[in-house]
Amino acid sequence: MPFFRILFAVAVAVCIAIAGAPSAVKADTPAAKKAADTYDDPLGRSTPQGTFVGFLKAMEKGNEDRAVDYLDTYQTGKRAQQLAQELQKILDQGLSTAQTSLSSKPEGNLNDGLPVNSEVVGVVKTSKGDFKILLERVRKENNPPVWLFSSETLKIIPEIYEELDVTWLERHLPAALTETRIAGWQLYFWLLPLVILPAALFLGWLCTLISFFLLREPLRRRFDEPTLAAFKGTRQPLMLLFTAGAVYVLSLGTVSLLGRLFWTFLASTLAVAGLTWILIRLIDVGAGIIERRQPAATYAVIRLSATLLKALVIVAGLVVIFYYFAGINLTAVFAGLGVGGLAVAFAAQKTIENFFGGVFLVWDKPIRVGDYCKAGEYEGTVEHIGLRSTQIRTINRTVVFIPNGQLSSISVENYTLRNRFLFRHTLNLRYETTADQIRLIAAEVRALLKTHPAVDDEGARVHFAALGASSLDVKIFAYVLETTYERFLAVQEELLLRIMDLVESCGGGFAFPSQTVYVNEDRKPDGDKALKAARTARRRKDQGELPLADGSPAGTAKADTPKD
Repeated sequence: MPFFRILFAVAVAVCIAIAGAPSAVKADTPAAKKAADTYDDPLGRSTPQGTFVGFLKAMEKGNEDRAVDYLDTYQTGKRAQQLAQELQKILDQGLSTAQTSLSSKPEGNLNDGLPVNSEVVGVVKTSKGDFKILLERVRKENNPPVWLFSSETLKIIPEIYEELDVTWLERHLPAALTETRIAGWQLYFWLLPLVILPAALFLGWLCTLISFFLLREPLRRRFDEPTLAAFKGTRQPLMLLFTAGAVYVLSLGTVSLLGRLFWTFLASTLAVAGLTWILIRLIDVGAGIIERRQPAATYAVIRLSATLLKALVIVAGLVVIFYYFAGINLTAVFAGLGVGGLAVAFAAQKTIENFFGGVFLVWDKPIRVGDYCKAGEYEGTVEHIGLRSTQIRTINRTVVFIPNGQLSSISVENYTLRNRFLFRHTLNLRYETTADQIRLIAAEVRALLKTHPAVDDEGARVHFAALGASSLDVKIFAYVLETTYERFLAVQEELLLRIMDLVESCGGGFAFPSQTVYVNEDRKPDGDKALKAARTARRRKDQGELPLADGSPAGTAKADTPKD
């Protein structure tokens, strides 16, 4: 019982908060306009919704004198109190909850097609016709303007009251339940939760049971067992949704309009919560179906997308509850969140960077779960891509956690995505190998690469490339048409063994790194030959027949030589 009273108190507090919003009125002078902008009526009459809720609260508490303050009437005493009681009866019995959506702004709703200072509470239908219940913004003497039930509406209240009949619920309830009041509320109102909520829960359970019974066979024909098991998780949110509908239907028989407002608010909140819950469960079901139909490499993308969708659904549900049902103006909330978001963005810069880095990794797919890659100094298999970091198991069987922000800004080499392997080797043949042997070895190796089924013959090349320091070098370049490292190693082993056989069959051999040392007797230079060479060089230089390295004749420097 206290739980439901707390819920009702929360709903009333929301209404009070909305009704207590500061008003802004138009005035002829700047001083009057400033006073009207800052005025907050203590009775909550600054807004149409505040006047409507304040009147209902005063009447529910039996305070007719306070309720008269919400009426634009010159009557006083018992006549004014009787007028307030008749108006309450009309609102309770003749006005539906759907017609009570009033503006929480001081100026009212400016887009309803009515005069600026008029608001329609609702329409009461009787045998004599339809009557509008109006609020007007009035200014008495020098006081700031407030919203009151209009004098035109109050004139027809007795006529409408005569057309009302006693409701079905009041006719069948004992007088003790309708006339006795506790804390301002009729006694039957305190007993309603004991009847409505158990009945609503039972109806919600029954409707859920019937729905699953009717959908069981169609779902079984369409989906597999894991999907059917996941669908069972929607039983509880579906029951909550049906319970919300039952609460709304059962609460229509309550007499008090304020009570119907509370039950409507509760039913609407439960309905949005149930629908949000169902959507979250359905997102999980859809993600499970997609995961079973897609390769394991896409699991990270699916899970991240499901998480973002569920967060979006929760935010949308909260916005609907706060804005449409609770009537809270979210403009100021979003403005505060914007300012606070900047502070959070600066404080959590690295966290946000890692989050968006994970989103880009999932979106661009440079690596996927199960890929073998090299990221910076780390090399291994990707095991998990999260919102903050990526896990890579190295060849040492350790797990490295790399922040997504860092991973998205460095070069990543994905070995899993390559479509072939490079076969590149150098045959270091002995210097004793003849030219004909080299020609034969190169031809045989070319034929091997051309005919092997695992080698791309179009790009295969074999050439005698260099006279090395200790060997004759034959370069081999080709691509092996394998995508896994294990298969490439097997093909490479086969090719190398067959090349060794070819070299041996041609009578050649592989060189070892070596040096040749020549030992000879030290002899003095021939002096006559050296003198003859010097004279020849001087003569050719003087005649310009011995050009320098840049092509200019050596004799050009002759003019610069000083004479003895």
